[in-house]
Order: sequence, then structure tokens, then C-alpha cells
Amino acid sequence: MNDNRDSIDFARTDIGKLFRQFFFPTLMGMLFSMAFILTDGIFVGHGIGPDGLAAINLVGPIMMVISGMGMMFGMGASVVAAIHLSKGNVKAARLNVTQVFIAGATVSLVMGIVCYCFPRQVLTLLGARGALYSAAYEYYIWFIPTCLLMMIETIGLFVIRLDGSPSYAMLSNMIPAVVNIVLDFVFIFPCHWGLMGASLATDIGGLVAVVMVMYYMLFRTKTLKFHKLKRTRTSLALSLRNVGYMIRMGASGLVGELAVAVMMLAGNLAFKHHLGTDGVSAYSIACYLFPLVYMIYNAVAQSAQPIISYNYGAKQHQRVFKTLSLSLIISIVLGIAVMLLFLFFAPLIVQIFLDGGEKAANLAASGLPYYATGFVFMAINICVVGYYQSVERSGAAVAFTILRGILFIIAAFAVMPLLVGEKGLWLAVPTAELLTTIVIAVYVLVDQRKIRKELQ
Repeated sequence: MNDNRDSIDFARTDIGKLFRQFFFPTLMGMLFSMAFILTDGIFVGHGIGPDGLAAINLVGPIMMVISGMGMMFGMGASVVAAIHLSKGNVKAARLNVTQVFIAGATVSLVMGIVCYCFPRQVLTLLGARGALYSAAYEYYIWFIPTCLLMMIETIGLFVIRLDGSPSYAMLSNMIPAVVNIVLDFVFIFPCHWGLMGASLATDIGGLVAVVMVMYYMLFRTKTLKFHKLKRTRTSLALSLRNVGYMIRMGASGLVGELAVAVMMLAGNLAFKHHLGTDGVSAYSIACYLFPLVYMIYNAVAQSAQPIISYNYGAKQHQRVFKTLSLSLIISIVLGIAVMLLFLFFAPLIVQIFLDGGEKAANLAASGLPYYATGFVFMAINICVVGYYQSVERSGAAVAFTILRGILFIIAAFAVMPLLVGEKGLWLAVPTAELLTTIVIAVYVLVDQRKIRKELQ
């Protein structure tokens, strides 16, 4: 078999060059995914209207949970397998990859069955009531196949990058996104299939991604091939133990996506309470844009992860900290750039989704600049969480993620509107990110003092 991987040497290649080899393909792939999310919002906003945006936003937390579980399995397997590869234990790395694909597929299948059997209970829990229930149900019921597809795609992208093929991982993001965009337009406008069409386009795009991932794993991979598992109780017990460890290592990935779901759910409830349905529609634009920003910062973290994990396993600590420093600088620069874009062009950004005269559009245009003030802090938080996850310190990674995405965000949505009114709704997310950055700074200072004392 030909070596189809990119030429990558984790142990000796210059860190800057190595990071670029991962970052640009990862970022390009995610930009195409962002393009899909953006165009999906544009097509739904103009082809269906504000209620369509609100309905998808209500179902959005399910997508975050599925994506989070995929990141948990994928990142956990990538961290553990990278450390095995750095020690020359290829068989163990292959076993990890095989086990995580089976576990992810099983979990997503169970989730899909539960969602299909209990739609009313799930949608009611998500806040779909009254006029929005029917619209949310139309999107939701056709969205269920995405559960299995998104899980396999997310796990596969982590494995493919670690196998040394970030360019193929990029294509596995780009091609499905293009398919999704084209079908989104066709199904919503010429076919007039509404939210069902938007959901069906996502399913088909996901299927294309899974086909590409499986093609790579079966025919193109060189190192991280599937490995046959023994059908014995001992083998099953070992597999469960390995999967459990990978889940622990990748837990912050799941918590991070759950945090986005919590942010969406808490925000939906707060905006609904203070501003009504127009508030939810306005906030849905922020929720469409949040994953785009999150993906940019995630591209930095995911590019650094295999480099950090491999060199951590090889005890090349200088290379680990050089990678961390580089990823922090890039994250901060990107955070400032995206923040400025939102501060100066908020009305134009909103008009992409909704007509300027609508109340929801006016609410979003006035609120997005406040919302954007937290992007720099978010960039720092995601980068640091990714580092701790990559060096097997999942406890710290999970703790920071819970703070920024669950505890602080719920408290901020409850308190900030009471303190500063409508602006407080938009400042809730930045407040949660700022508080987390402060906690991280204190933790790092204390951590460094402990390390220096141990070295003395």
C-alpha cells in the first residue's frame, strides 16, 4: 500500500512548521463547516423566517450533545493513541482506535432510538411549546439520523489527523459541507421542503462524511488501522476499561459541547422571559455565530493536541511548552480579530440572516457587539483546556469547562439582566468567559509555584 499520509514527524520537525501542517488544513476544514452553518442560517432565515431559526435553535442542544460525545471519544482516543505511538506501541494504538469507533457507534445508535421513541418529551424539555413546537418537530424528526453520522465523522477526523493526514481530514470536512450547502438551497427554495429539507440536507452531508472516513480507515490508513478484537470476556473487559480511560481523557470535549448546549438552552429561556419570541430569534443568530467562532479556536486546540500529546508521551517537555505558547499567541490574535469584526459590522452580519426591518434583527444588531467582548477570553480558555486535556490532566480541563460553560453561564444569565437590563442578556456569555480566564490564571500561577518548589 502507498503511504498516503502527509510527511509529518512529531518528534523532530520544527514546532512552527509542524503546527502549520496541522493548523491550516484543520482551519480550512472547519471554515467549510462554518460556511455550512452560516448558509444554513441564511437559507432558513430568508426561506422560512424567524420561526424557522428559533425552531432549529431549540433543537440545537441535541446537535451539541452528539458533537460533544464524538469529540469526547475522538479526542480521548487521539490523546491515548498518540502517547502509545510515541512509545512505539502501534498495536495498542490500533486497539484504542477500533474500540472507540465501536463504542461511539453504539452510543449514537442508542441515542437515536431514544430520540425517535420520545420526541414530545425531548422537545418539551428543550423548551419547544406552542407555535414553535410544530416547527421544531418538523426539523427534529428528520434530524435523528444525524446522531450516528455525526458521531462517526467526529471520531474519524481526530484519528485521521493523528495518522498523519490532516489534508484528508480537511477534505472530509469540506466536501460534505459543500454537499450540505447545495442540498440546503435546493430543498428549501426550489423544492419548498422547509425545515424537513434543511434537516435532510444535513443527513446527506453527514453520510458523505462517514463514507469518506470509512474509506480512509479501510483503504488509506497506514498506522492506525482497525484491529480485530477478541470475542472473550477478558477482551470485553479490557475494551471497556480502555474506552473508560479514553472517555476520561476526552471528557472535556463532551463537557465543552454540553456547555454550548447549556448556553443555548439557558439563553433561550432568558431571552424568552425578558424579550419574548423575538428575543429567541435574535439570540438564535448569536447561537448560529457562536459555533463558527468556537470552531476557529477549536482548530487551534485540535492542531496543537496531537503535537502536545505525542511529545508529552516522549517526555519532550520543551516541545510541549513551545507548542502551548504558539497556540496561545495564535488564539489571542484570532480572538481580537473576530471581536473587532463583530464590534464594527454587527448590523451587516445580522442582515445576512434576517431583513433589517424586523424586530428580531434590530435586537441582534444592538446586542452582538456586547456579545463579542468575550471572544478573547473564550480563545484563551479553549486553548488552555485543550492543553490540559492533551497532557492527561483531564480533571483540570473538565473543571474549567464546567465553570465557563455551565456554572458561570447559568449564573450570568440569571444575574446580568437584573444588573444592567437587556444588555445583561448579551453580556452573560462574556462574563462567564472572563470569570473562567481569571480562575485559570490563578490556577496556572499556583501550579507553576508547585512545580518550581518540586524542582528545588
